Amino acid sequence: MTQKQQKQQQKLQKTHKTQKTAKRAAGTTATATATATTATAPGKRPALAAASLAGALALALAVGAAAPAPALALTGAQATSSGDARISTAFALPGAKVYPEGIAADPRTHTVYVGSYADGTVYRARPGRSEAEVFLPSGTDGRRTANGLRVDARGRLWVTDSTTGVAVYDTATGSRLAHFEVAAGTSARFVNDLTLTPDGTAYLTDSSRGVIYRVTPRQLAAGSGVLTEAYDLAPALRPRPAGSFSLNGITSDRAGRYLLTVDMTAGDLYRVDLRTGAVRRVALTGGDLKAADGLDLAPDGTLRVAHNATNTLTRWQVGADGTRARLTRTIADPSLQIPTTLARVPGRTLVVRSQFDKGGPMDPGAGTGGAGTPTTFTVASVRGL
Repeated sequence: MTQKQQKQQQKLQKTHKTQKTAKRAAGTTATATATATTATAPGKRPALAAASLAGALALALAVGAAAPAPALALTGAQATSSGDARISTAFALPGAKVYPEGIAADPRTHTVYVGSYADGTVYRARPGRSEAEVFLPSGTDGRRTANGLRVDARGRLWVTDSTTGVAVYDTATGSRLAHFEVAAGTSARFVNDLTLTPDGTAYLTDSSRGVIYRVTPRQLAAGSGVLTEAYDLAPALRPRPAGSFSLNGITSDRAGRYLLTVDMTAGDLYRVDLRTGAVRRVALTGGDLKAADGLDLAPDGTLRVAHNATNTLTRWQVGADGTRARLTRTIADPSLQIPTTLARVPGRTLVVRSQFDKGGPMDPGAGTGGAGTPTTFTVASVRGL
């Protein structure tokens, strides 16, 4: 081989080596890029993490129902299955078939209470804890369900039982202080939600009868009695299918002038004047309140609403006199898991994830496989509502 041929061969080998190195580098870069894309794809890994964690907790609760599950911190990424950064998990509820319904926050202690529609258990979530604890066990005082919950100015917890009426508890001891029941012989009834006005009076909706009951401070002091029918809204309600619910959530303005209650079937909001007793339909702009469940009215006129069947939260601006309301924001996401009620706390809104469609009261196939098995029951934390 001549000197010229040797130089040409060396040059060719050098070229092949350079091409091979470049090809290897390109493959490494492509792999890194694919890995990075997979890691940052919105809604992918957080959804898997949420599913894995929820499944692990559900399994732990099912296997060891007698022992409380360990308190696990749920980060925003783990708790959000849809990628909506506004929705995370505030705390979990122990139990395999809780089906929570009502919620109430004590502004003095920042303790949150949640009621079970399935068996009447009332849970207590202490500040900073990732899992609630049982406060009032199932069947306490004969309670079958725990729908509406409120904490009054003196720290007493009001709990409605849809089958009977309402009971009031001491939050320090758990002892029952008073109870009021629907009159004996009353046929269809479903005592649902309640609100407390500044003078200490409680107002409760009956979703079957379309009436609002009242418990006054004087009645509360007496300790027991029959629920008094304060307002009959049935004549004002739109016709609805037989057996369907009408009145559900109820709230009141901080000045004690009026009540707002929703007809969840027709999607209407009603104003009840507490001075005259006049009932009128609120003029809604921008939407309706179909499937609306829990209501929360802030002092500035902001009305927050949980729509259960549509996995939706809405925010409305209510006029100064309570006769008009305008839709200002909507959050719809399957990770809300059939939201029933909500409670406003500093910086966020706590929303009950009922999972009623997973073997609960909104699952027509409950007991036969239905729409599926519920995951761990939790309360959501929603920002920006």
